[in-house]
Amino acid sequence: MARQKAGKNPSRRHPYPLREIARQAGLSEATVDRVLNGRGGVRASTAQTVHQAIDELDRQRTQVRLTGRTFLVDVVMQAPARFTAAVRTALEGELPTLRPAVFRARFHLRETAPVAEIVALLDGVRRRGSHGVLLKGPDVPEVAEAGQRLVAAGIPVVTLVTDVPASGRLAYVGIDNRAAGATAAYLIGQWLGDAPGDVLVTLSRSVFRGEEEREMGFRATLRDRALVVVPDTDGLDASPVSAALDAHPDIRAVYSAGGGNAAILDAFGERECRVFVAHDLDADNVALLRAGRISAVLHHDLGQDMRRACHVIMQAHRALPGGILSWPSSIQVVTPFNAPQPPPPEHR
Repeated sequence: MARQKAGKNPSRRHPYPLREIARQAGLSEATVDRVLNGRGGVRASTAQTVHQAIDELDRQRTQVRLTGRTFLVDVVMQAPARFTAAVRTALEGELPTLRPAVFRARFHLRETAPVAEIVALLDGVRRRGSHGVLLKGPDVPEVAEAGQRLVAAGIPVVTLVTDVPASGRLAYVGIDNRAAGATAAYLIGQWLGDAPGDVLVTLSRSVFRGEEEREMGFRATLRDRALVVVPDTDGLDASPVSAALDAHPDIRAVYSAGGGNAAILDAFGERECRVFVAHDLDADNVALLRAGRISAVLHHDLGQDMRRACHVIMQAHRALPGGILSWPSSIQVVTPFNAPQPPPPEHR
């Protein structure tokens, strides 16, 4: 019977009490002590069990380190209410999955706001203190500088959906917006085929980097169509769309990079809209998909985005191991045929 001899398998450095290793290995403390101090007289398989127990404790150390820790994060967003509601729901749905850490969120949500108001919100968070900020805001110098002030104060920043690279943010969480625009162009090109028609591109705000990148990806991919771009609708005001349709009667397709899709469709009235590609599976878009008024929605898993953002916050505070990376979410194409179904009546 093979037994460990003295001097073999020298003791490993570890931070765990003898009792904890013994409990993990299912052995006595005396046996574990013999293995760790290389005194021999134990089976090789028993020694392997002890070292395996230490490996398991190493892997689970993160969970122990997180137990009882509370992280308070601030969500600062400028977006239509339908989208901020979807983000809030996604984040709140992910919070229980982050245990044993406890996350609490404070929401600072605006549909429309001057840059100075967004800056004031960020500076207010800095003065009050926070474990991290999740930011969806315009990519302008004032917001970037407010982000830098947060970082200088030891508050990590994660940008959501649309990036503000000069803010000092640790990571961007969301889809690759340029790839999303290219995907929309591909779909519209395939659906229109050889049929004539111009394409309307709507943006909620040109200062949002994500929408600018979507437009760039769209333009680079769909080069054989005339594009009519309507910026700065805030995802709320469709009157510029009506003006564009009057001025360009050959518009037959829409790429809505910024939202407000029900209003855009209403602006068409009796005009033909052969293809309509939008973003995000909020309640409005799901209803429009089911009604067949939207051809496709480019969707990314907001829950996954929220989980990644929270992981970055924990990494910033050294509560989770690993390098901090910006990793784009997968782009999902949702059509009327695979649109989410409403829950059964008893679950509503």
